[in-house]
Amino acid sequence: MTSSLRRLAGRHALLTGAGNGIGLAVTAGFLAEGALCTAIDLRAEPTSALAALMQQYPQQLAYAAADVSRTEALPALVASAAQRFGVVDVLFNNAAVFDLAPLLDADVASFQKLFDVNVKGLFFTMQAVLAALVAAGKPGSVINMASQAGRRGEALVAHYCATKAAVISYTQSAALAMAPHGIRVNAISPGVIDTPMWADVDALFARHEGLKLGEKKLAVGKAVPMGRMGTPQDIVGAAVFLANAESSYITAQTLNVDGGNVMS
Repeated sequence: MTSSLRRLAGRHALLTGAGNGIGLAVTAGFLAEGALCTAIDLRAEPTSALAALMQQYPQQLAYAAADVSRTEALPALVASAAQRFGVVDVLFNNAAVFDLAPLLDADVASFQKLFDVNVKGLFFTMQAVLAALVAAGKPGSVINMASQAGRRGEALVAHYCATKAAVISYTQSAALAMAPHGIRVNAISPGVIDTPMWADVDALFARHEGLKLGEKKLAVGKAVPMGRMGTPQDIVGAAVFLANAESSYITAQTLNVDGGNVMS
């Protein structure tokens, strides 16, 4: 993504799950708009794609390895990011994991894994960023990554759907709590997005629905009203919009970016 508008110049964005897929695309989009970015991912070293971005934007992009489910480390992570680029005033809260199983086989381990990252990790990352913003007396924008799965249940995807419904609810509550501080909190609800994670998702559906590999992915793409799966780049414009002043009167909303799958 290239831009001459620099709509995020002077902003410091922290992005979780930034190693590939949506997180990587939004990181590139924010950098092109002039943001200073701290990219967070699980790996000890950045992915090759993220490392390439660091070479392209050596003064704008820093990397930190972190597991957002280890909530005790999050305030220090946010403080460390602020030491380099100033107070984090944009959060792209994207780190998430996926799993599925028939409802009667869904187990505690899967439940714990999904809620630890998708809900606990997301909430306490948001809390750490918001606490620093309030302490600094600065406005800001939080963008939580929900999903169309949070808009409805799915027979095989109960835990994941529940985590994304929680993201939408926490977004609304946090927006109300932060409105007096001039901090906006919104979410993006993607539909089916063609990321590296979809290889694992497709394989899980193949196992539980008796499908051939690739069959589920093809079917969900065809079912989208716009006729295709989304790409990570399809999310970038919405993220940039919610991060900058063009959306200054928008808070507590979850924006569907799904090719028409959900109408609300």
